[in-house]
This record gives sequence, C-alpha cells and structure tokens, in this order.
Amino acid sequence: MGKLREDAHAILADVLHDGATVAVGGFGLSGIPADLIEAVRDSGAKKLTVVSNNMGVDGKGLGILLESGQVRKVIASYVGENRLFAEQYLSGDLEVEFVPQGTLAERLRAGGAGIPAFYTRTGVGTIVADGKPHAEFDGRTYVQERGIVADVALVHAHTADVEGNLVYRYTARNFNPVVATAGRVTIAEAEVIVGIGELDPNHVVTPGVYVQYLVQARPRVKDIEQRTVRPRREALAARV
Repeated sequence: MGKLREDAHAILADVLHDGATVAVGGFGLSGIPADLIEAVRDSGAKKLTVVSNNMGVDGKGLGILLESGQVRKVIASYVGENRLFAEQYLSGDLEVEFVPQGTLAERLRAGGAGIPAFYTRTGVGTIVADGKPHAEFDGRTYVQERGIVADVALVHAHTADVEGNLVYRYTARNFNPVVATAGRVTIAEAEVIVGIGELDPNHVVTPGVYVQYLVQARPRVKDIEQRTVRPRREALAARV
C-alpha cells in the first residue's frame, strides 16, 4: 500500500543511528508525532541532535528523549517548559543552539528547498550572530544562517493518503510542513489514512514526494501544555 508501513520501530531500525540529526514537527505538545518520538526512544539511538521548536515538557513529547539520555544537542527557539532540559543544559550534559523562531522555520524551509544558506537581519548585534558571516545589503547589515537538512524528519498529520500526501489540522500545521521537507528520510504519522485519489489536491500541504514512510497514529488523548481558563461566572461578569 504505497508508503504505508505497519511498524515505526522497524523503519527507524533501518534509518536511525547514533549521532543522527532528527528534525521533529510540532509546537509545544500541539501536533507532535508522539508515536514516532516514542519509537525513537525505544530504538536506543544515542547522541542525537534534535531540531525542534522546543523540547516538549517534562515526561511528554520530546521530553522523554531527555529523560532517556539520548540527546546530545538541541537546536530550538524555546525551551522554557522543560525543567529537565534546563538541568541538563546548566550541568553541561546538553549542548544547546538557540535560534530565533522565524529563523529556525526558514532554516528548515531552506534545507528542504536545497538552499545552503541565506541572510537575515534577525539576530544581528546579538550573541545569536557571533561567529557567523555578515554582509551588507542596501546599507544594512545581515547575518548568514545555514539551511538545516536532517538525517531523519518526523511529522504528524491529521490525514494522509497511502502515497504520503499530508493534510494538517488547525494548530498542528506549525513546524510540521517545513520539517517534512527538511529530512533526507521523512516519516509521517497520520490519524486518518485514505486511498489514492481520496484527498482533494487543493488541500494537500505536504506533497508525498517529500515523505518516504507513513504509519498509522494510535488514538490518544492530546495533551495540553498549559490550560488557562476563567470561572464561568467571571467570564459572564466581564461581558456586562
């Protein structure tokens, strides 16, 4: 059935190795490829470089790879929800490369588009730009950023067909599209998988040409990173 496979563990056994760079879609706990992350944990691969907007939270999402001690370096834009991350970073057990969020998205997009580097004003004059080439364009200084190409990319989609064409749902369409293009090998998990011709081509976000393997995502409760609500009485009073 096209690119559909039964077991993510078997796929990763062939494509993942110690020291690999793994790009992972999602934003916090929204749209993360939870099954694939667990399969990475179960693979036992060590000294991984993880490229992701952030590292989940303690005990959830990419946080489980920190707990298992499989991550050597993280390239991310935000890590404030994970206490273990902070502990490993401050103790020197974890190397961290902080990247402005828009720059991180563009580095992944560039890698997927075959663009080795680009220039941006973001970060000029800060430690983000230290040691990187600079150039002047139209009287303004820009810093060079390198495109990111990962050995393995892991993404979560809501719907896919068996050829790997992907459709994302709501906030899950965050870093998943750019991560999907940036992997030498891209593995997607999807909640709903349909046959060829059942997806409206106008709705496809990631064409199947970028996806090498597809697995069925297991039904699970979608965790919420932070829940902020008001009592209903206060909400009603605010309208008066």
